[in-house]
Amino acid sequence: MDPTELNRQGGDVGEQYRNGIYYTDEEDRKTIEAAIRAVREKYDQPVVTECRKLVCFYDAEEYHQDYLDKNPTGYCHINLLDAEEFIEEEMGERTRC
Repeated sequence: MDPTELNRQGGDVGEQYRNGIYYTDEEDRKTIEAAIRAVREKYDQPVVTECRKLVCFYDAEEYHQDYLDKNPTGYCHINLLDAEEFIEEEMGERTRC
């Protein structure tokens, strides 16, 4: 997912693909907004990730449930088998023991 693309995830386009982080606890908002600010520093284009209070939630269709168990390499351009290495590079964090 590219945080500078509005209403798009890979080849999928539309408002249902809006990139955002939604919270239920107001205290989480500050953490989310700080994370979005940190991401903005890495991009020349505006980051369009929205931060909003969760209003409603619907379970996804069954074929989307446990998606990564069913599709371990993920979707689009990201191979989730490399996720730990990516996180270490991007965030400077160790994820392995």
